[in-house]
Amino acid sequence: MQQTKEQTIARWGFYLLGMVLLALGLTLNTKTGLGASAIVSVPFTVSQATGWNFGNLTLVVYCLFVWAEFLLKGKNRQWIDLLQIPLSIVFTRFMNLFAGVIPYENGNLPADIALLVVAILFTGVGAAMTVAMRLIPNPGDGIVGTIAQISGKELGFCKNCFDLGCVSLSLVIGLCFGNVLLGVGLGTVISMVGVGRAIAGFNYLCKRPLLQATGMN
Repeated sequence: MQQTKEQTIARWGFYLLGMVLLALGLTLNTKTGLGASAIVSVPFTVSQATGWNFGNLTLVVYCLFVWAEFLLKGKNRQWIDLLQIPLSIVFTRFMNLFAGVIPYENGNLPADIALLVVAILFTGVGAAMTVAMRLIPNPGDGIVGTIAQISGKELGFCKNCFDLGCVSLSLVIGLCFGNVLLGVGLGTVISMVGVGRAIAGFNYLCKRPLLQATGMN
């Protein structure tokens, strides 16, 4: 179906809004003091251990994801996949921006839990919006989608396995620095379940109107 100019603008607008919400959600998750979301738990753990910038470390990890996609796809790789790298640069700049301007101090468990719920909602809605627009995938989604395509396994199963692998690696890194839970906590576990539910809820309520507004239905 041919999209009108207005529908194309709306499609990119929803995509960019989704990216901003996703970056905000991932950042808020770290602000709770309850651990990072699984997909960014490795760079967050390294950041906590070394003091290096979390957003910059996330950019490095995302570039590694894109590199892994190219290796896994082999002859089926597409150069357009490299657009995930400039996307990641912009995405992680938003993460740094949010980390700098949100002055939240964790330590009050009820408030931390409330912020975690907000973080999970933003992360889920942001991820659902970007995926629905079918433009440039976030590298975290791109690598999982590639693994699912190559393995023939269901996407949700691959996502769960990949998240589990990220958390396991984070625990090992934390252990090497003397604190196994350095970047992983209750918020990591809750977000592994909650983000998927937030995505499902958003898709149930909003995906069809979103696709209609962008001429993609």
